Amino acid sequence: MSPGRSRGRHARRRFGRSRLFVRELALVIVVASVISVLVRVFLVQAFYVPSASMEHTLHIGDRIVSSRVSTVMGGTHRGDVVVFRDPGGWLPPTKPGPTGFLGIARAGLAFVGLVPGDTGQELVKRVIAVAGDRVQCCDVKGRIIVNGKALDEPYIIGPTDQVHFDVEIGANRVFVMGDNRGDSRDSRYHLDMSSGGVPLDDVVGKVVLVLWPFSRFATVPVPSIFERALE
Repeated sequence: MSPGRSRGRHARRRFGRSRLFVRELALVIVVASVISVLVRVFLVQAFYVPSASMEHTLHIGDRIVSSRVSTVMGGTHRGDVVVFRDPGGWLPPTKPGPTGFLGIARAGLAFVGLVPGDTGQELVKRVIAVAGDRVQCCDVKGRIIVNGKALDEPYIIGPTDQVHFDVEIGANRVFVMGDNRGDSRDSRYHLDMSSGGVPLDDVVGKVVLVLWPFSRFATVPVPSIFERALE
């Protein structure tokens, strides 16, 4: 066999191995992307906290993880911190995001869950009352009252009586408030829309974890006051 023919055969083998590697790499990327999308859609999703409305529980710049499966399987309960889509009129119009290649890349990474998936139309608040509850502000000590029971809320930045109200929450809705009561445009400011109730269909998931910065890595439990006072 001539040296030229031998070199050609080796070159074809290398080319074949390269094509096989590229196909296997592409398959791995596709499978990983599909798994990431499934996790994002059915299990968890990352978000960025843009405001101080949930301090001191959540800080500006925190990366949080919301669990969709928790709400789908277990429901949404009093005391849960939840991410939800703007029911309409809660947020100002968003500024256009990056366009062109950067916009496409950002949307693709968010879609597969590699960057926080917030679109600027999500909010994060704490559920104070659920369907059928009567929620009032406030008693003589300035505490929120749910079903006739005042809540002692050690996790809030008070006072909490910026808006006085007495409403009953409709079916398939939740009443939400920020923990930083003086800096949160929450259900209290949208009482003209279903008594401030957020549709359960708009709830993206329950916040279960502060992921970043690492110094604040922690779970986000339900305060015991909701179990003691209301259950």
